[in-house]
Amino acid sequence: MQNFVAIDFETANGSRTSVCSVGIVVVRGGEIADKFYSLIRPTPNYYTFWTTQIHGLTRADTDDAPTVPEVWAQIAQRIQGLPLVAHNRPFDEGCLKAVFAQYGMEYPYYEFHCTLRASRRCLRLPNHQLHTVAAACGYDLTAHHNALADAEAAAVIALKIL
Repeated sequence: MQNFVAIDFETANGSRTSVCSVGIVVVRGGEIADKFYSLIRPTPNYYTFWTTQIHGLTRADTDDAPTVPEVWAQIAQRIQGLPLVAHNRPFDEGCLKAVFAQYGMEYPYYEFHCTLRASRRCLRLPNHQLHTVAAACGYDLTAHHNALADAEAAAVIALKIL
């Protein structure tokens, strides 16, 4: 794959609709052509201790952030016509479908690929967590659980094994 968009969401709580940040990395011709990151005001708007421990975001970070429709308006044209890639596709695709449904937005049924699944097929590793696979593909994921860093790691993995 030489043209695609790697995407990653972070959530505020256990609900797939509670996306609180998104990162996308647009790859064209095998090169990173564009990056985008935004905080998002989640729905429902509360954070669990566990999710904050993972990504460091709190309600104070996102109370004044834009909503999903506002953020997606900035993303839609960037990704038009490109397949999406995520590490653990069911999570990120599930979040995307959930927020589209929540806001009454028509879901365009994006083509989705999974770097987690591909890594399990292609790489012999002790585990297939994002930071492990990224390291095996030459990417140092020091900012793990930042949506943009995770999307960039997924992009590097996709370029290596998809």
